[in-house]
Amino acid sequence: MSEALRPDRFRVEETRVRGFPQRFVREGQGGVPLLLVHGWPETRRIWWRNVEALARAGFEVIAPDLRGFGDSGLGPDGFHDVPSHSRDLEALLRALGHRRVVAAGGDLGGPVLQDLSLRFPGLVRRLVLFNSPLPFLRERMQGLRTRPPLESMDYFLRQGNDPDGLAAELDTPERRRRYVASFYGSRYWAHPGAFAPAEVDFMTEPFADGAKLRASFGAYESALRPEKRSEAPLLAENPTPTLLLFGPSDHVIHPDFDRMAAVVFPDRVGPFLLRDCGHFVQWEAAEILNGALVAFCRDLLRR
Repeated sequence: MSEALRPDRFRVEETRVRGFPQRFVREGQGGVPLLLVHGWPETRRIWWRNVEALARAGFEVIAPDLRGFGDSGLGPDGFHDVPSHSRDLEALLRALGHRRVVAAGGDLGGPVLQDLSLRFPGLVRRLVLFNSPLPFLRERMQGLRTRPPLESMDYFLRQGNDPDGLAAELDTPERRRRYVASFYGSRYWAHPGAFAPAEVDFMTEPFADGAKLRASFGAYESALRPEKRSEAPLLAENPTPTLLLFGPSDHVIHPDFDRMAAVVFPDRVGPFLLRDCGHFVQWEAAEILNGALVAFCRDLLRR
């Protein structure tokens, strides 16, 4: 196994402040706090191309596994929705002594960070967002392509409406990993060829666990079934200073993500479109994202 794909490449820490073990890597202690939040079907491993470079640039990089993902435990209250993740992260940051952070994420990490920044005003001083669900602001988004093609949404409907049935079909570690692998390949979320076979294996390994894969469907359940929400998520126009990036090879996110994001975040840099990049910006365009983050926060890093 190459050094770049070692699960133990970075030291793991743990907190139980929310009643379950939440595990995270932390590099560059004493730097500018930077929270990196993965999406689905991801774990903290999706940031393996970013952690070292960003710590070297002067950030204290904090990359957790969300509840129900990777090495973190299941939510003790049974919820795995956006507000639960948001409150977990606030508690984690408080436990680490951080009152203000820079935060970055895409996919599920995007709405989690949007919620975090609105639910706890002032906590997220700057946000870096890419290829993420966004609130639909009807009047201001008229004429934009706000929905991906219906044929790309079959997984969303199944995971949201029939998660137990799907989990029962994925009844072996091999079937679970094969299902997750499709999102890195044949479903065209990533730009073609972005993930080598060994990298797909690295990303899918944590999803061999049946209970974790079933829990990871919680965000989709909560999007379609109100009873699966711990509380209402906070998704609205957002005043947080935000850097916006978009990998347009993505076949699952809003086709006009960049134009929609420009409406949601009035205090913004970008949106910038990334050539030959799809859904997994932190892996597919790691050097660009790392450099953009450093440039966006250069004034903070100089202090």
